[in-house]
Amino acid sequence: MTELVVRHLHAWYDKSHILQGVDIQVPSGRTVAILGRNGAGKTTTLRSIMGLVRSEGAVMLDGEPLAGLATHEIARRGLALVPEDRAIFTTLDVRENLSIAYRKGSPWTPDAAAELFPSLGRRWRSAAGKLSGGEQQMLAIARALMTNPRVLLLDEPTEGLAPVIVDQLVELMLSLKARGLTILLVEQSIKVCRAVADTHAILDEGRVVWTGSTAELASSADVLARHLTLENA
Repeated sequence: MTELVVRHLHAWYDKSHILQGVDIQVPSGRTVAILGRNGAGKTTTLRSIMGLVRSEGAVMLDGEPLAGLATHEIARRGLALVPEDRAIFTTLDVRENLSIAYRKGSPWTPDAAAELFPSLGRRWRSAAGKLSGGEQQMLAIARALMTNPRVLLLDEPTEGLAPVIVDQLVELMLSLKARGLTILLVEQSIKVCRAVADTHAILDEGRVVWTGSTAELASSADVLARHLTLENA
């Protein structure tokens, strides 16, 4: 059982106070989606959890404190971030990208990734930089899985992708959740969030202003209008 708990998280870029007391709980085996306008602090939340941003507050994995640890130590304890820019090694081929991330003893091997991501299996020896945007996103997720994470952090995985690829990624996230993986998702698409997440948290100006289930999100048009639409920005 793997639970990620974030309490009173504050974060800064230089003198800019970006996160102002974020509270998020991701129960074991569940998917929680973070929504919000651009600049609300969604990416900063993930980066702060991973120790990539100057921050204060509590981050706990199954009661074990992670705040203050170096990023590589947080990763060793079971968190894996798929960043918005994917950060794949473009000059290495698909298998090399996976092999260098593989952690000994992980059930997620490069061959297992090829089964889960058939399109990657067909591009095994292709340079990652030659892949399509959707294939690169799948490679970034597959590479994160090589570490056998207890919690997967996904930052805007569907951004800029064709609808057919978005549908494939939705099916992938559902498959990973069915396998028991705990997921914290940052996503702009409400449709995607409704399809994959159990709970939703809306950020606005660095604070969580609303949390609720998928059913509650569907019946909260006023909340969506107030905190997600540009007309009310």
